[in-house]
Parts: sequence; C-alpha cells; structure tokens
Amino acid sequence: MSAIQLTPAQRKIHRAEAHHLDPVVMIGNDGLTPAVLKEAEMALNAHGLIKIRVLGDDRPAREAMFLALADQLNAAPIQHIGKLFVLWRPKSDKVRDDADEDRMAGPRDVKVLKYSKRGGQRPEVKTLRVLGNQRLTSGGQVKRAKPKKISIKKRSLS
Repeated sequence: MSAIQLTPAQRKIHRAEAHHLDPVVMIGNDGLTPAVLKEAEMALNAHGLIKIRVLGDDRPAREAMFLALADQLNAAPIQHIGKLFVLWRPKSDKVRDDADEDRMAGPRDVKVLKYSKRGGQRPEVKTLRVLGNQRLTSGGQVKRAKPKKISIKKRSLS
C-alpha cells in the first residue's frame, strides 16, 4: 500500500475541514501497535478525515510514525503539527438495498405541551407516538394522513 498523493490545494481544503475536529485515535508510548492501526482504520472508514494525537516527545519518531501510518492505512498525510496528525482517505459509498426504497416512515415519539388556563402552573407534558401515516396538529391531536387525491387523467395513465 502507498499513501495517497494530493495537491497542495487539496491538502489545504482538508486542513480547513479538520480544524474543528478532535483527535479520535491516541498513540501511546508503545508506538504503532496493531490495536492503534486497527482503531485508525475503523476511524478512517467511518469518518474519512481524522486527527490522531501522539503522546511521545521524540519528534523524529513522530515524523516516521506519521509517514508509516499514512502508508499502512493507504491514506493521504494532510498535516503534522506538534503531536497532532491529520489523515484523509475517501469514504467508500454505502450500498443501499432496494428494500429501503419501499420503506415508509416509522413511528416516532413526540412530546406535546399542554398549557394550563391558569398562568402560574407548569405545562403538562404528554409523550405521543405518531406513526408514519399520521400527523400532529397544532392543538396536539394525532390525525391520520388523508390519501393523496389523484386526478382521473393521471389515474388513467397508470
């Protein structure tokens, strides 16, 4: 495996995206162990862009670790500042099942506040379960959705 090569402009974009991220993998004094590699691999699969914190003080060892991580994980080395590494690898597209397209909305729990007619009391909180074919009115009532009306012309086309 080899590290992904990026242009400076692409690295700049990924550095900006990684600015607000927190480190998801920490490398201790043992260095690059199989557990660290496995954890970094899972994080790259899940997020694509990750930060890694190294706890060691040896700068040449950190530089070697950074390049080794990028090479072993087939990721692009984006940034190495102090004890932080930023790595990027494109996320794979999720495969969707055909059965998911036919699914309707599932049930969801909604909290409804019923305010008292007297001003100083707390509102009553009710949790209602709203099914996929139902809607919640502004008054807190659950109503069934009406079937969509289709014109006679459209019905004859199908």
